[in-house]
Amino acid sequence: MCIPSVPSNGSARPAAAGDLPDFEGGLTLVELIIFILVVSIALLGVLLVMNVTAARSSDPLVRKQALAIAEALLEEVQLMPATLCDPDDAHVATATSNTVNAADPAQCNSLPEATGPEAGESRYSAGAPFDNVNDYDGFDTATAAPPGVRDITGTALAGLSAYRASISVQQAALGNGAFSAPAAAAYSIAVTVSGPGGETVTLQGHRSRYAPRTP
Repeated sequence: MCIPSVPSNGSARPAAAGDLPDFEGGLTLVELIIFILVVSIALLGVLLVMNVTAARSSDPLVRKQALAIAEALLEEVQLMPATLCDPDDAHVATATSNTVNAADPAQCNSLPEATGPEAGESRYSAGAPFDNVNDYDGFDTATAAPPGVRDITGTALAGLSAYRASISVQQAALGNGAFSAPAAAAYSIAVTVSGPGGETVTLQGHRSRYAPRTP
């Protein structure tokens, strides 16, 4: 057996090509576990975001539809007369008070306006439809006859059976200073529409009695 010689100066010989190093680099078990844990947490976060996105992917369409219904109803209410007497009252164009006095043109003849529809009136009635802003207070498509989301003629709107709309009309002061109207001459209108998935939209608007004697 040949024994390699050691240089006389005592130093070890240089490592020959192909010799293995004293140790090999790599991850320890603890480092590997930490790496797996970090990657798992990151993946979990990405999956949660994807899950929420997928679950809500149809929400914008539902919200847009609910908003369209609310806008249409709000506009319908705001375009109605806001008079002291019912538009069918003989003194509607002259009354400055909603008190009743058939002999006084400044008062209602017999039909003063009040919150809510008059007896026999409904949104869809051909003979006695809503004809004033405050007639719409309490209107609800779920309890209306016929029920459901419909246009002003009573025609059901296709694809909207899962939606419900309700309207609230209350007297409320509007503005301030020189550009204001007292509660007796202004209305606050709120239209709430609910749709699939618990989506709810509420729009608010106002209507003032800027021309009391004009139906």
